[in-house]
Amino acid sequence: MDERGTIPRLPDAELAVMQALWALGEYPAHTGDIAARLEKDWKAPTLLKLLSRLEERGFVAGSKEGRANGYTPLVRREDYLASESRSFLELLHGGSLSSLMAALYPETKLSKEDVAALERILEKGGK
Repeated sequence: MDERGTIPRLPDAELAVMQALWALGEYPAHTGDIAARLEKDWKAPTLLKLLSRLEERGFVAGSKEGRANGYTPLVRREDYLASESRSFLELLHGGSLSSLMAALYPETKLSKEDVAALERILEKGGK
């Protein structure tokens, strides 16, 4: 997190590694397990460099397990998603949910189920 308490945005490659790590669910995870979840076939040095950057940024904790390294996420997927969504809404729509919805559905009518789901979210205050 930065000094304002927000989670910094990750570059695409680092985000792909985090998504692979989050998908594993059991920690610490080894690089081979993470690599198996990635869509790209990165060489080991590339993956290790990305994990090192994520560790420097405070997204993961690395640990030595014998000859292997283990990695544990320090930022939850849900927290990162919420931070990125808020940032996107502020940056592109000035914080306006109605502006976002108008952009997503400019000519399409929402289904009754979609409207009901949005109403439930709004009733809970966005939670």
